[in-house]
Amino acid sequence: MNFITEQNFTDHVKTTIENYGEKLEPFDLKRFNKNIINPIKLIFEKTVYQSTWDEIVSNEIFRQRDKSSNNDIGYFHQRIFQYIKNCHVPPNGEEGGWDVIYENADGVSISDSGNVHTVYAEMKNKHNTMNSASAGKTFIKMQNQLLNDDDCACFLVEAIARRSQNIKWETTVDKKKVGHKLVSLDQFYALVTGGRCVLPNVYGSSFGYRKGSERA
Repeated sequence: MNFITEQNFTDHVKTTIENYGEKLEPFDLKRFNKNIINPIKLIFEKTVYQSTWDEIVSNEIFRQRDKSSNNDIGYFHQRIFQYIKNCHVPPNGEEGGWDVIYENADGVSISDSGNVHTVYAEMKNKHNTMNSASAGKTFIKMQNQLLNDDDCACFLVEAIARRSQNIKWETTVDKKKVGHKLVSLDQFYALVTGGRCVLPNVYGSSFGYRKGSERA
């Protein structure tokens, strides 16, 4: 990867792993019950899957850990852009609440938007997990940004996408169809780095770091 040094990447992966923190600590009964448990669901799953109670409890612990770790994976996807030239990662809740802001003094050509000098990105793990309220809120946020800055484009960047894509994203706000850009993470990397096939290198390097950590 030519957009980040090996040391910076190693530090970023290390920080992401450290963010797991208490999620790696053992569960006791108090911690297990910290989140609301659906006992009826557990009974049905035990019966349908013919599992033991130990297996059911173990699966529920994994589910709780997996749900909370999504924020840490989001941290990895978002904060790595701070190392890419012309990219800025605002503190949470600041500068409009955008996840990544990309600025290019020479301008960048965006289909349906022409040549713009700034791209504002909202990152989601999966686009299909957004409900209508969340999608509407994101669209209103993008519309407000365009009203304040006509030299920009707004992207919804999908970290886990079914396919590589850079397409128009349409939804309905106040009974009117509006559209921005829905972009897979690899396409966003390509835009801000000017290169191709960057994402597999990111994943490969992350895996290599983890394997090295296990051997150490």
